Amino acid sequence: MHIDFPLHFNGRGCTATTDEAGHIRDMIEQLLFTQPGERVNRPDFGCGLLQLVFAPNSPELAAVVQLTVQAAMVRWLGDVVEVRDLQVQADEASLSVDLDYLIRASGQAQNARFQRQI
Repeated sequence: MHIDFPLHFNGRGCTATTDEAGHIRDMIEQLLFTQPGERVNRPDFGCGLLQLVFAPNSPELAAVVQLTVQAAMVRWLGDVVEVRDLQVQADEASLSVDLDYLIRASGQAQNARFQRQI
């Protein structure tokens, strides 16, 4: 069992936990929505995805962001997951990432949608 992210308590007042698949999903979410420079001991961790919300939409920008996110996934989580498909969309004040990935340890295929409202 792993500590669930974000940190919270379960119904019994204990620290909430999650399984391996949930923990990996939590790690992906942290990578996607952490700005580079935000972590003291890992200033290059993150992928700057939230800046997309304030940039003008264009096919070129979408392609660059998709490559940036894919590179961050390979760099920071490449030993844990294999990215199968990645789609990034920015619509006004919301950002969505649709991700299909494979958990390397178990071979289990997963898909997840990550969203932030700004």
